[in-house]
Amino acid sequence: MGKFIYEGGPKVEIEDRALTHIQLVVTAKLRRGEPFPFSWREDASVGGGRTTVWMHANSSLVFKYFGSRQPAINRAWVDALAFTANAPAGLYLIPEPPELESGAQVDSHVLAAV
Repeated sequence: MGKFIYEGGPKVEIEDRALTHIQLVVTAKLRRGEPFPFSWREDASVGGGRTTVWMHANSSLVFKYFGSRQPAINRAWVDALAFTANAPAGLYLIPEPPELESGAQVDSHVLAAV
């Protein structure tokens, strides 16, 4: 179980595979100078609720992984997460979709369900 830490304050545990995909989306958007909100649900053990942080180029971010190996990347999941990040509500974790065959595009009906 990895951790995402924002500005030395808010932090959340996220499974390593999901965190890897989130990191790809976050770094791509920030590299392009595109700020956006990132939200997650808090575990009941810390009071539940939801946290949202504003991600921008000057954010201090830490992606801390439990495992030493980088998981295989599911391009369909990266695309679906990027779709949420580009929406007004911003980035949030969604379930991993099935992987696409090489060269395939994410269908709009798949993204509409996200």
